[in-house]
Amino acid sequence: MSNQPPQTLQKIVVLGPESTGKSTLCEALAKHYHTIWCPEYARQYLSENGTNYTFENLLTIAKGQLAGEEKASQSAQSLMTKGLTNKLIIDTDMYVMKVWSEYVFNNCDPFVLEKINEQKYDLYLLCDIDLPWTADEMREYPDETPRKELFTIYKEALMNQNTPWGIVSGLGADRVLNAIEIIDSKLMTQ
Repeated sequence: MSNQPPQTLQKIVVLGPESTGKSTLCEALAKHYHTIWCPEYARQYLSENGTNYTFENLLTIAKGQLAGEEKASQSAQSLMTKGLTNKLIIDTDMYVMKVWSEYVFNNCDPFVLEKINEQKYDLYLLCDIDLPWTADEMREYPDETPRKELFTIYKEALMNQNTPWGIVSGLGADRVLNAIEIIDSKLMTQ
């Protein structure tokens, strides 16, 4: 058996409610697997355009997320052809856009729904709400009730699709180790 990475890029999406450590986890996983990660485009968009957004802005954010993911996929593919990695870590996908749209505006653009049906990932990591909420100018839901509601919405979405997934919990290094265990156990045969 060879130690060479598989010939297909494994795409791992990290999602969950705000302030659950998604970006920190993505960065740590990219370091562990010697790869890159695709940041959440919404943070860039909101920092450049302000935090007052409309339903229409969410479509722009969704398209920006997809463009960033495509660019990151090409970079990770290049690393993979050199035998350096076989993974890409992605912070957020179209499920996040759907949940965000429906939670805030009770509506979702058909483009986002179409992209959900087209997307192909190897694993989802759902970040648990066991981390304390941390204030940030881009975060909207400091109360426990919306965090629980959003976590449940994400969990139900993942339960109703076919890609393997797991819940990441724990604090600090334990959270990262929990994610690595899920990735290694769910993707070891791929």
